[in-house]
Amino acid sequence: MNEEEYLKKRLDDQIGWYGKKSKTNKTRFRFCQVTQLVLATIITLSGSFPIEVLSLGSYIIPLIGAAIAIISGLLGLYKYQEHWLEYRTVCESLKHEKYLYLTKSEPYDNANAFTNLVKNVESLISKENSNWSRYVKEKGEGKGNG
Repeated sequence: MNEEEYLKKRLDDQIGWYGKKSKTNKTRFRFCQVTQLVLATIITLSGSFPIEVLSLGSYIIPLIGAAIAIISGLLGLYKYQEHWLEYRTVCESLKHEKYLYLTKSEPYDNANAFTNLVKNVESLISKENSNWSRYVKEKGEGKGNG
């Protein structure tokens, strides 16, 4: 794989993948947080609802409370915020390496620039893959599969 192929087919693809995954996890995290906030506010405000509405409250309020608990569980299980931040960090680190390389800035200001780029990029990707593998293993052990 030559320099141009590596930059396009490997580095740019990885930057795109991590950017997309970061955005997806950020969206899911924020949706869950806003939904929890709205539902908790509805429960709080239910004390000021007319009596006719409160008769439904004996069903609705517990359901809303259960929904809040489910959302909280999903946030803990899927770790959207952690993944959002981790993927964004890797994405920005890959971009940083790319820009240093393209501008021939240190450590890419010598004859081994491309080799150093590949080593650094693959190290970043490998580190994130190791973190993901550890997360999957821990998640599996939490289910009693370990």
